[in-house]
Amino acid sequence: MKRLLSIEFQKIWKNKASRVLLLTYFILLSFIALIASIKFSIGTFEIRIADQGIFNFPYIWHFNTYVAAFFKIFLAIVIVSMMANEYTYGTLKQNLIDGLSKKEFILSKFLVVGSFAAASTIFVFIMSLILGYSFSSYNELSIVLSDLEYLLAFFIKLFAFFSFCLFLGILVKRSAFALGFLFVWFVGENIFYWLLKFVILGGDDKHKNFGDTIIQYFPIESMSNLIKEPITRLSAIKTIENAVGGAQTAKDYSIHFSQISIVLVWTFIFILTSYYILKKRDL
Repeated sequence: MKRLLSIEFQKIWKNKASRVLLLTYFILLSFIALIASIKFSIGTFEIRIADQGIFNFPYIWHFNTYVAAFFKIFLAIVIVSMMANEYTYGTLKQNLIDGLSKKEFILSKFLVVGSFAAASTIFVFIMSLILGYSFSSYNELSIVLSDLEYLLAFFIKLFAFFSFCLFLGILVKRSAFALGFLFVWFVGENIFYWLLKFVILGGDDKHKNFGDTIIQYFPIESMSNLIKEPITRLSAIKTIENAVGGAQTAKDYSIHFSQISIVLVWTFIFILTSYYILKKRDL
């Protein structure tokens, strides 16, 4: 396993574009800390974002994992390019000639995917601890360690998304087309959702939740549902909502096992399908 990872990371690090994207990704993740310095002035009234509780424990686990997930596209490009380069430069065929089995080859790719997801999760964990202990009003260990399931959801979300990207890279063999396919899939899920909810079902009250139930089983949407938006959890936002529109319906921000299960099933499908394609394809 260590040998397989070593081979893959040597390929990635020798590619200048991949190095730049990796460094850019982790630099952008660290920029989450800059949110603490943002201030808004309304006349003589000044608001600093960090003072609104976004870095309070345990809320910070939810907020940071949600924001950090937006930057995953940088690693997605690295993963798709990693696979495309195997075909472009003939390293896949050379690895197989040198004695690497197709099973070992696909395992090495998913080890990289898992390493990227794990490194991102550890980075967000450390950064959140630093920001939390710097700005949080609550530093009791029991509070600090609560809601850590958001980190688990973050890892699963990244691993699933990167697995999907690797599958597309194997299927399409060209990074630009694979990323284009990813975008088309994302748009397609949204179009299907709106057609189902407002055209096929008519958007009436009787079927208003049916569209939401169906779409949650789609790959991109199921990954997105793992970590819901955290902004409306802030007390300041709730106060504004109550003042403007009265009492609001309670929203569930929890991580549910059923949602994790859906994403894990898709991940398993991506892994098996990737191996099947590689095994049957004439290289």
